[in-house]
Amino acid sequence: MSSAGTKPIRLGVNIDHVATIRNARGGHHPDPVRAAQLVATAGADSITAHLREDRRHIIDDDMRRLKEEIDLPLNFEMAATAEMLQLVSEVQPHACCLVPENRNERTTEGGLDVAGQHNFIAPFVRELSDIGARASLFVDPEKRQIEAAKLTGAPVIEIHTGAYYEAATATEPARIAAEFEKIKAAAEFADSIGLEVHAGHGLTFHNVQPVAAIPQIAELNIGHFLVGESVFMGLAEAVKEMKRLMQDVRTGGHY
Repeated sequence: MSSAGTKPIRLGVNIDHVATIRNARGGHHPDPVRAAQLVATAGADSITAHLREDRRHIIDDDMRRLKEEIDLPLNFEMAATAEMLQLVSEVQPHACCLVPENRNERTTEGGLDVAGQHNFIAPFVRELSDIGARASLFVDPEKRQIEAAKLTGAPVIEIHTGAYYEAATATEPARIAAEFEKIKAAAEFADSIGLEVHAGHGLTFHNVQPVAAIPQIAELNIGHFLVGESVFMGLAEAVKEMKRLMQDVRTGGHY
């Protein structure tokens, strides 16, 4: 299938799992800020870091150093808590992506229930805006959740692509197609009501191009795969290859 146009697409690189490796042994190596510097030179458009409430990988000082030492926009993934809001006020990141958080999960398992939590999330979005951070809401590819996201005043959504990844991992063509169509329809709908559309979770060299070809998607956020692939090819080369795949499909390439 060919691409749908030449609208640019950005790559945000999540460096959480560099910190995971560091924390497994303690100390300061490998340094996630050094990793962020490396991916910046390799062509990343922004840096994403998720400061979890249990500090299992990224820690507070990482966030401060990322803002101070990296020239790229910083996207702060976070739960909607008073503690995180205080750190946003201190660090002043470019953007904040609100995600659900369960301490027992290995990774983020799904999107926010924005429709069910509007009265909590909407004031939080306003507080982020007052601080100067651009709010994004991490949602499943469901029209109901996207409509609710729009009503909060957030200018951006990030579509959770985890179900698409799981279908691809299971090598189930019909399920892959169905999950992809959900992402495509969600992106088209969100764009039609004035939201900027990002996407991420479980994207790899092998499944990224169909998602990157959706013209309404402005940015992909990818982390775990790139950090894992860096063991085999180096982090900078992994980022360059991901960016190449994304750009090729937007400029007339095929997948």
